[in-house]
Amino acid sequence: MIRNNLNYFFFLLLLIIVLFLPNKAFSDQNINFLSLKKNEANLRQGPSFEYPVILTYKKKNLPVIILDKSGAWKKIKDFENNSGWIHSSLLSGRKSGINIKDYSILFEKPTIFSNPIAKLEAGKLVLIKKCKLKWCKVKSEKYNGWIFKRYLWGATK
Repeated sequence: MIRNNLNYFFFLLLLIIVLFLPNKAFSDQNINFLSLKKNEANLRQGPSFEYPVILTYKKKNLPVIILDKSGAWKKIKDFENNSGWIHSSLLSGRKSGINIKDYSILFEKPTIFSNPIAKLEAGKLVLIKKCKLKWCKVKSEKYNGWIFKRYLWGATK
């Protein structure tokens, strides 16, 4: 009887924790990545054209994390931790990633036992076609292949 009550208590406690408390373990699943739609996009200090430009991006398809929204503006952060506000018209839903491991290998299939296709330097931008549990199929210039998802900044975990 006491054991059943103790199990019931722990079950209720766990349920309360999962339902009502923010859990950092699940936070990676809620990361929303978008990419830049144009070759030139201004990052601003605030959510309006009245705010000064912090920097100008010069790379189409660069992945960014969405941190906040205010009307037609989104607060973003890039892979170098620059953050600021950008107009929604400059963002795209196209999936892209930045290779974060120097000389990571692009494979023909999603296994290390398949043929290696190319080596990618850190900082290389790739377009993500699809992702599986641990792998993403990407396009990088003239190469199509599979790379470990953990090597891509911009691929949802």
